[in-house]
Amino acid sequence: MSKLSLQNAILTYEQLETTPSKKDNIPEELEDELRRLGCDFIQSAGIVLRLPQVAMATAQVLFQRFFYVASLKKFSVRDIGMGALFLASKVSESPCKIRDLINVYNYLIRRYRNEPNEPLEYLGQVFYEMKDALVIAEMQILKKLGFNVHVQLPYGLMVNYLKVLELTDHETIPQKAWGYLNDSLRTNVYVCYQPATIACAVIWLAARIAQVKLPTSPPWWELFEAEHIMRLYAIRLPSNLPLSLDELEDYLKNYEDRRKSGINEINEINDNKDDLGPAPMVTM
Repeated sequence: MSKLSLQNAILTYEQLETTPSKKDNIPEELEDELRRLGCDFIQSAGIVLRLPQVAMATAQVLFQRFFYVASLKKFSVRDIGMGALFLASKVSESPCKIRDLINVYNYLIRRYRNEPNEPLEYLGQVFYEMKDALVIAEMQILKKLGFNVHVQLPYGLMVNYLKVLELTDHETIPQKAWGYLNDSLRTNVYVCYQPATIACAVIWLAARIAQVKLPTSPPWWELFEAEHIMRLYAIRLPSNLPLSLDELEDYLKNYEDRRKSGINEINEINDNKDDLGPAPMVTM
């Protein structure tokens, strides 16, 4: 009989290297972009619905875990994103209404596609299709993850570590470290490392940027994968990424042409800005 553990489920190297989507011939770069897009929508929807950060973070971790046991070719980022946020809101004891969640996602999708905002008809076909997709997505997440929806987050650990290091009153380190925790949700960091490692990594990264030397007695051990978080600020998502399975199938048929179109669009944006700053999110 296997032991019950309160630690997060961590992926093996083989699971990270060979994802179900990669087996279905989804390009690795496209998979990374779709994962990030799905997490952007979850975070944005949670903000609009005024859910606690714990619910949004839990949903993004569940979203990332799901697509290491299921393929993007079989499940869309829109549906799994809605299902993950709906499930996480219940797990974190802050449940949201299905109707509100669907309306918010419809608004975010239209905003992402630069379409005029038109509220969904409550008894309309689109609403019921999205409702069915959400319920099925929640069921599939529970099934694929074996009902293991426990997510331990590093926020509390990070605050405690800052207190030990006497950095809680620093001008920038606490805020930057908290921001890195939120931003790293859009990567696979939370399925690769335990919360204590993640908390130490963001503190180290924030301290390095602030040019604050951390104590060496006791020694501050070497931390890695901080660059993984920093990649987010240098990468901009194309505006033509697929959100449904039908769109993905069509997208893959002309993948190279669409990528060139998206890259050219990003380059035009970059050329028109003196300072790129953080990569844009779908947030309000």
